[in-house]
Amino acid sequence: MLRSSRAEVYRSEGYEIRVVGGPAPGLRDLYHSLLRASWWSALAAIVGAYLALNTLFAAVFLATGGVANAAPGSLADAFFFSVQTMGTIGYGSMYPATRLANAVVVAESVSGLVFTALATGLVFVRFSRARARVVFSSEIAIGPMDGTPTLMIRVGNARVDRIVGASFRLTLVRTSRTLEGVPFYRSQDLSLVRERADALARSWMILHRLEPDSPLAGETPASMAASEAELTLSLTGTDETSLQPAFAQHTWLHRSIVWGARLADVLSETPEGDLLLDLRHFHEVVPTQPLPGFPYGSG
Repeated sequence: MLRSSRAEVYRSEGYEIRVVGGPAPGLRDLYHSLLRASWWSALAAIVGAYLALNTLFAAVFLATGGVANAAPGSLADAFFFSVQTMGTIGYGSMYPATRLANAVVVAESVSGLVFTALATGLVFVRFSRARARVVFSSEIAIGPMDGTPTLMIRVGNARVDRIVGASFRLTLVRTSRTLEGVPFYRSQDLSLVRERADALARSWMILHRLEPDSPLAGETPASMAASEAELTLSLTGTDETSLQPAFAQHTWLHRSIVWGARLADVLSETPEGDLLLDLRHFHEVVPTQPLPGFPYGSG
């Protein structure tokens, strides 16, 4: 397998991952790169390719000649004629007057047809692809709930519709050492009180109880920092409006865990008996009282 000296950079929460020695990207990767790019970057790439292709054919017309009413040696006239040809505009003020020029027009028409099809397909896929707009709480809270230390994460759909059949997976990754003393990045799944939601709307609480069989049992802020622990929550489901798969993921480092706290309440009842969901408190945490064996709290 061919290797490339080009370094890839992936940005995670608070640090970068640099990858070297991977295979060199090919033309097939260009399509995925344009899908991953922002709208402005993708549009700039399409416009740039269109102008570059017209400039290339303008240079061919300039070298071969045969374009009636074009100023001799004028790259501008050749470029404008190329745009008219590729865009099938055909003002008629300039036209191919020789057999060679007509052959170049045929080649440009075919190239323009292929380019338009590719650009149209790319734009259509970007428009039709539904991107999940999921909000994750900026911090993780660990505090008592029903007498048990519990890890709490809030997640919600930022759109007014819902993500149906949402499933969640919480993973703990930390640095450990094997018996041979080799550093090893160990990944463990954390069991959740509820791993599925029939319909994810504005707010949902992810809960993991720190029971004796939990990988987090006995952990402290110091031990989590020493093992460079991080937590990743993945969400999959179906967008009920577009009926397309929805996916979202977020990672928190150990310093984003607030011990002895819980996430603030966002749901309350009004004096009229209605329910009020106040998303202004979505990311807030409030202190809790310590438990026996769990000394973290407001005291």
